[in-house]
Amino acid sequence: MAQPAGVKICDTILDAIGNTPMVRINALTRDVTEATVLAKVETFNPGNSIKDRIALRMIEDAERSGLLRPGGTIVEGTSGNTGMGLAIVAAIKGYRCIFTTTDKQSKEKIDALKAFGAEVVVCPTDVDPEDPRSYYSVSSRLQREIPGAWKANQYDNPSNTAAHYEQTAPEIWEQTSGAVTHLVVGVGTGGTISGIGRYLKERNPAVKVWGIDTYGSVFKKYKETGIFDKNEIYPYITEGIGEDFIPANVDFGIIDHFEKVTDKDAALMTRRLAREEGIFAGNSAGAAMAGVIQLADRFRKGDVVVVVFHDHGSRYRGKMYNDEWMGAKGFLEVTGTTARDLVAAGVSGELFTVEAARSVEEAAKLMSLHDFSQISITKEGRIIGSLNETHLYEEIVRQPAVKKESVETIMQPAFPFVDISTPVELLSTMITPGNPAVHIGFFNTHNTYITTRAVVIRVVMLGGVSG
Repeated sequence: MAQPAGVKICDTILDAIGNTPMVRINALTRDVTEATVLAKVETFNPGNSIKDRIALRMIEDAERSGLLRPGGTIVEGTSGNTGMGLAIVAAIKGYRCIFTTTDKQSKEKIDALKAFGAEVVVCPTDVDPEDPRSYYSVSSRLQREIPGAWKANQYDNPSNTAAHYEQTAPEIWEQTSGAVTHLVVGVGTGGTISGIGRYLKERNPAVKVWGIDTYGSVFKKYKETGIFDKNEIYPYITEGIGEDFIPANVDFGIIDHFEKVTDKDAALMTRRLAREEGIFAGNSAGAAMAGVIQLADRFRKGDVVVVVFHDHGSRYRGKMYNDEWMGAKGFLEVTGTTARDLVAAGVSGELFTVEAARSVEEAAKLMSLHDFSQISITKEGRIIGSLNETHLYEEIVRQPAVKKESVETIMQPAFPFVDISTPVELLSTMITPGNPAVHIGFFNTHNTYITTRAVVIRVVMLGGVSG
């Protein structure tokens, strides 16, 4: 079939991957920086995310090496976007797909995977990567158990980084005519920032490569100290960036600096991208753009800053683009008493914890000594659960011998984390008979406090936080 001059007809949808546009950011950077800020908008890929690039490359490399054969099964642990890319390629090439993901991921992402015929296994978020229930471990088990299965393993697969080195990076270099001075990228698997960053630095060693991290992730401290600190790990809301382990694709030698962005700032900036720039992008784009704003004092007139927007906003309509969800998380601006006021007034105390390996009897004595009605449980410094006096009493009465067991055997789910700006009225809805306390995070200082039902009743019913 003859094609008109300048018009390309793709033989399959896979030919439409790549060559995404670069868009100048205007409103968000006005009066903030004199640098030129350009967004590499990856939502124009067929699966609406940058992960289409690595999905195709990983599968084709696996085919060439014989790891994936006709009629085989693709297994992967994915938050949705890589799964979407893999599912699209699998639909064209005829493979079965089974994906594991976490229960923090948006329903829209999971539904999108199923639309392409993929099978999805949802696993708990707040477990260690080596835990057999984690989505990493479950995907590895499925790969071992299913004949002809191949695990893409985007975190450690070098094809991830190679896809960006050989395709995404040259596009950026060409689109900026080699003038790019800074690359800002949210870091998850590490393939995007490492592949693009290496290419750009080879052509201009002066290019700065800055990664965006989130509070609750280990990247920033590991880059700055070389220490993998489990105390850095706790549940967070931002999707698509941050990890509680170190993927092989994160090349820390390429990355010059990590900047952490709070869940709230990432969510609010995600919405601003749509309202002020007309770009309907995902949560990691909001985090990356918020990072650019935080780093604005490091840019100079004449700098060309490229920030990567990984995926599309349609997958977050029930979250960042939903007023009710944003309000429930305390991310919308409010008036009145907030969690910060509770801490400042001293009515919410600094967090006290007990290690999971200690006995139930020891935990009970600590709670009695300090007159705590509940306590948080940690493992190697990481909050993994909680225990309240009602549950403790019921367990000891039911089986007295449990006193000698580790407190981990009877612990309950960890109390939720909220930002310091969360209104007290919202805290009152989060504290229930089954969830008698809430953690308050001062993310910039890493301090954590706890507030209880009694505190909220005092403030809401009696008014004020004075001593």
